Amino acid sequence: MNKGDMIAHRNAFGQALLDIADAYPQMLVFDADVCASTQTLGFKKAHPDRFYEMGIAEANMIGAAAGMALCGYTPWVSTFAVFLAKRALDQIRICVAHANLPVKLNASYGGLPTGRAGATHSSVEDIAVMRAMPNMTVLTPADAVETIAMTDLAMRIPGPVYLRTVRCEVPVIFDRSWRPVAGQAAQLADGDDVAICSEGMMTPNALAATEKLARLGIRARLLHYGTIKPFDTDAAIKASRECGAILTVENHSVIGGLGGAVCEALAEHAPCLVKRVGFPDVFMESGDDNEIFARFGMDADGIVKQVQDLLARKRLRN
Repeated sequence: MNKGDMIAHRNAFGQALLDIADAYPQMLVFDADVCASTQTLGFKKAHPDRFYEMGIAEANMIGAAAGMALCGYTPWVSTFAVFLAKRALDQIRICVAHANLPVKLNASYGGLPTGRAGATHSSVEDIAVMRAMPNMTVLTPADAVETIAMTDLAMRIPGPVYLRTVRCEVPVIFDRSWRPVAGQAAQLADGDDVAICSEGMMTPNALAATEKLARLGIRARLLHYGTIKPFDTDAAIKASRECGAILTVENHSVIGGLGGAVCEALAEHAPCLVKRVGFPDVFMESGDDNEIFARFGMDADGIVKQVQDLLARKRLRN
């Protein structure tokens, strides 16, 4: 696995389960009849006595996993994000989060990218839902390397964890030695003209945008928020004070996700110009993922254009 390789989060997650299985003998895996899609199939074959196929009954699956957690196990629950954040939400809230149990949620197919599974399978509200959940940690890895590292990290976090993974292939941007820290943003580019805060699979796009901006003479700081909750408020405050303008980019609605978290932090501590880039208040549609991302300014070229517009506003304000 080298920088630039195109690897899907779901494949990395499946491999991570196999890699850490011996280190965590108390780890179980529950899946809602989508093990070939979420890539828990390999674990099923390697450890059939630790794998539970629950069928298309997500709420029941959460309840069963919570019961096993009370018996001393650490279960991974794996299915599509759209089902975890909506269909099984009551059980997650009451059985898992309220009880602060170590149930780990693999929210596969997060955000827009669902191949061509259809608009109803998109999950662009889930971060907002899980970020508001007491006791819940929310992780959004950028690439396959970070997905593997965060799968292990989730096992070492005492309470419930929501790990958001995607189906599509994403370029590797981290060295294999990368070890994320929960609640700590990673600065991937330095600059004080503007700051870009990104999450998940948007970070490779944001990184490409900073390189394009550098060629235009614009020094953009890039903060990757692999952890949405707990939120690294200090990094956002520092960026606000030193850059004076922040652009957020997320594979999520602009309501309640990373952009919301940044604005909440800055409104209380260090207000500055903020532009939120993500999906507007609409339901998604079926179609080519890259075309939809480009339409909403979430590809590298779109991020460059949004930064230029934000800097124009910054100059007028000054």
